[in-house]
Amino acid sequence: MDLDMDSMAATIGVSVPVLRFLLCFVATIPISFLWRFVPGRFAKHLYAAGTGACLSYLSFGFSSNLHFLVPMLLGYASMVLFRRQCGILTFFLGFGYLIGCHVYYMSGDAWKEGGIDATGALMVLTLKVISCAINYNDGILKEEDLREPQKKNRLVKLPSLLEYFGYCLCCGSHFAGPVFEMKDYLDWTERKGIWSPSDKGPSPFGATIRALLQAAFCMALYLYLVPYFPLSRFSDQIYQEWGFWKRLGYQYMSGFTARWKYYFIWSISEASIIISGLGFSGWTSSSPPKPRWDRAKNVDILGVELARSAVELPIVWNIQVSTWLRHYVYDRLVQKGKKPGFFQLLATQTVSAIWHGLYPGYIIFFVQSALMIAGSRVIYRWQQAVPPNMALVKKILAFLNFAYTVLVLNYSCVGFMVLSLHETLASYGSVYYVGTILPVVLILLSYIIKPAKPVKSKSRKDQ
Repeated sequence: MDLDMDSMAATIGVSVPVLRFLLCFVATIPISFLWRFVPGRFAKHLYAAGTGACLSYLSFGFSSNLHFLVPMLLGYASMVLFRRQCGILTFFLGFGYLIGCHVYYMSGDAWKEGGIDATGALMVLTLKVISCAINYNDGILKEEDLREPQKKNRLVKLPSLLEYFGYCLCCGSHFAGPVFEMKDYLDWTERKGIWSPSDKGPSPFGATIRALLQAAFCMALYLYLVPYFPLSRFSDQIYQEWGFWKRLGYQYMSGFTARWKYYFIWSISEASIIISGLGFSGWTSSSPPKPRWDRAKNVDILGVELARSAVELPIVWNIQVSTWLRHYVYDRLVQKGKKPGFFQLLATQTVSAIWHGLYPGYIIFFVQSALMIAGSRVIYRWQQAVPPNMALVKKILAFLNFAYTVLVLNYSCVGFMVLSLHETLASYGSVYYVGTILPVVLILLSYIIKPAKPVKSKSRKDQ
């Protein structure tokens, strides 16, 4: 068997641990489909927890489940013993353990070299554990003090330990996401709400096939491009001999290439969640109505590659984690009656950076992201202030925002890929820090060029 794995891994150009992970990851699709035929709620929770633990064992080894147990049990204990503080307790305990694993395993180096460990799965699991505890904490707060997402996801009753384990490990979703809510998991398992047996649900097969075809295309394109744009090129002498525009172009192509690997992973996750039925999120208002599978969607590929503004990127990239960060970090840092500002954005991006790992490249990338979004907002405000009779100027600003987003995104993501401080600063310096200077200049200009607020039409005022 080991020889077979070795030859298979060599054929597709990956290591044996990565091949083992990919086989288990793809196996989440048939396992999620079989969940539909498990009778009764107890058996469904047991199946969800058991299959998730088995896949983790086969993919990462026995130690992975021990790692997963730590934040899971810490979170559950905090909900049982300290309900009024369980949200904040679980947040810091969960992140504390994750950071410890990041430091111990230094997974980023292994991922760069084609290796893999359970830290990536632990990252997703940590978010689920934290959201469950915070929602249970919200269950004792006055409803009028809660935002709409809090009202929707709050847990009045403590889930049983089996329900909790099933939620954390079901469908292998802890491998690469997507993150979803305990309330949705319970409704899905108990066939409530949009999953009620009285409502005939849509067939998942068409959406599943679409996700699988998308995954195949993404992997094929990634495998085609990656030999031409390796990350090792950034430290090669030939890269330093290129001119500015060629180096900038290479940064764009290396970022573009790397994204297709993530598109592949998230497409497989999407297929797994869709075929289980959990991915269903209701019907469109069109005639005839069409099923929506938003709960399973983690990326909008065209939305990322053709983003008109950097502000759009968190909405279309790693969608469920971005939603989690908004609901459990960004919104909760905004004081009642006040508007969010750069602090909330920077704090959210910092939490995201720490969640990914403590490599300097991650930290720099997410600080860069905060600057990138803030700079894009400046261009957007200028664009909105342009009067209707200057349509050409408005279009020019819209194009500049698009070009700015393409340039700064692919410049910034080099740090996310190379990870080390030296390589990150060297690659940024090779293009004269253009992707850092440009957002800072725009932010400073926003204090000098303060456009008037666009005048709302009477019809809009009346709405």
